[in-house]
Amino acid sequence: MKQIKVGGLLPASQVALGCGRFGKNTREQGEKLICTCLEEGINYFDLADIYMGGASEERFGEVLAANPGLRGKMLIQSKCSVHEGHYDLSKEHILEAVNTSLQRLGTDHLDSLLLHRPDTLLEPEEVAEAFEILHREGKVRYFGVSNFKPLFMELLQQAVPRKLIANQLQFSLMHTGMIDSGIHMNMEDDASIGRDDSMLEYARLRGITIQAWSPFQYGWFEGVYLDNPKFPELNRVINEIAASYHVPNTAIATAWILRHPAGIMPLCGTASPDRIRDIAKGGDIVLTRKEWYDIYKAAGNELP
Repeated sequence: MKQIKVGGLLPASQVALGCGRFGKNTREQGEKLICTCLEEGINYFDLADIYMGGASEERFGEVLAANPGLRGKMLIQSKCSVHEGHYDLSKEHILEAVNTSLQRLGTDHLDSLLLHRPDTLLEPEEVAEAFEILHREGKVRYFGVSNFKPLFMELLQQAVPRKLIANQLQFSLMHTGMIDSGIHMNMEDDASIGRDDSMLEYARLRGITIQAWSPFQYGWFEGVYLDNPKFPELNRVINEIAASYHVPNTAIATAWILRHPAGIMPLCGTASPDRIRDIAKGGDIVLTRKEWYDIYKAAGNELP
């Protein structure tokens, strides 16, 4: 697995494990999943305080407690802001959320903390104070955001002295709005609508890593598109290209995201060690332009 620098600063595997449902694993299953990731060179693990009501962090912490040597081999990221039916990015809540996550995980620090959803009542200077306290106390090494638009990031960054290294956004072959709006510039079709305010280009200009959540899903958690009869053309093209590289289709779906020069990091949520191995194979493949665009068009996207 190749390494990247998240935000140009944090060395990490180019693929991460999304741990939204990690709490469903037994400790033994979670241990096997983590060890498989590390064996395949995947060392970045993404959590959040709200995942399964905190159970995902707790189960992850149980695995770490039973295997003291694992923590030094991995990078742990967590997120906060979603709080009892509203968003809360007050200084007090950020500090409380991080302390709670650390307690659940049984570790003394997070390698990265993301603000999970933008709180319109956010006070940038207040967030900056929280970040400085957490960094000074050694509880968080790096900071970023999730589901933020570019100007909201700028609003926050002007108060925060440390670079925001990542923005976690929904992105997959079936959710390509960030790409579509750039390709369809000056057109009048639906694909030309810029719902993301050029976040893709902004991230490249600022050296921010986009982390792609739900990279194998379509819709709003409606299911996976691979091997799904709803998407026959997409699966036909992916399977043909997979056969030419002698890899499973999951590897090609992963390689499609990794091929973009923005250096997008897929957050792959799975409980299957075999699927982790398939995903890791995608890191060794560099699709040609024709292959990339053939897959893009097979997903239902048109070129103007």
